[in-house]
Amino acid sequence: MRATDFLPPGLRLGVSPLSWANDVLEDLGADIPLEACLRDAAEVGYDGVELGRKFPRQPELLAPLLREHGLSLASGWYSGELAGRGLAAEIAAVAPLARLLRAMGCQVLVYGEVAMMAPGAAFDLPMSHRRVMLPREVPGYAERLSAFARHLSGEYGLRLAYHHHLMMVAETFEEISDILGRCDPAVGLLLDTGHAVASGFSYTRLIERFGERIAHIHLKDVRSAAMRQVRDRDTSFNEGVRQGMFTVPGDGALDFGPLVHFAASGAYRGWLIVEAEQDPALAPPRAAVTRAFTHIRAGFAALPLQAGE
Repeated sequence: MRATDFLPPGLRLGVSPLSWANDVLEDLGADIPLEACLRDAAEVGYDGVELGRKFPRQPELLAPLLREHGLSLASGWYSGELAGRGLAAEIAAVAPLARLLRAMGCQVLVYGEVAMMAPGAAFDLPMSHRRVMLPREVPGYAERLSAFARHLSGEYGLRLAYHHHLMMVAETFEEISDILGRCDPAVGLLLDTGHAVASGFSYTRLIERFGERIAHIHLKDVRSAAMRQVRDRDTSFNEGVRQGMFTVPGDGALDFGPLVHFAASGAYRGWLIVEAEQDPALAPPRAAVTRAFTHIRAGFAALPLQAGE
């Protein structure tokens, strides 16, 4: 019996290693070994994890490591640059990660667009300094994304899950809709609850607009006071992370009820990934991900009562 047997068929609950070690701010969690992340995730009851910077990138090393803990690999982040380079270069660049994900039995590749970000500094700039894609550039970008997604599917059996994200070219609801609306259906959407709300709109709008395109889900919560401070002071994304603008479900302001209803409706099949970029010294990882697991389990347990009200 799995700890996640409360989930409807077709759903799996995983956790991002970002609660233990940040991928960008490498001082956050630098002293926490990968073993601690995997042990905590398994003992709390998660089905799997996403790829992180401390993970080996060879399947012959990664597979037995995860198997030892009874965990699966859910997916992995890819820093795409289709906003600034051609399809052939992108296909060559993604190959090592795509081969790894295929070997690990993954079905989704997380795509984050970084080409328009200042090299090595974008997350340290004030939030207002985000570069915005010009309207005339969107059609060509969507065309390249579509071709890239078809390649991933045909060559590796992977669905592209496009990650809307603060400081990237698809941050607002309008930007996400414009880009995804022009793309081939092969381009799926990664729904990130925290990035949606932090960008100024309800994540439910993405469910309503692109429910059938959602290929992967990140369950992230937001601390409203910290988020307001980041916006009011126009601080950077990285400073916002350090100040605790993001947290795990059950520790912030978001209502995950609509997300639970959507996931349980049968309209979505795949991973639900608990994710929070925060300082593990301020938010001890095991306690945080345990709280999130309990909160998500309670949400699914409440479904019959909610349906009868």
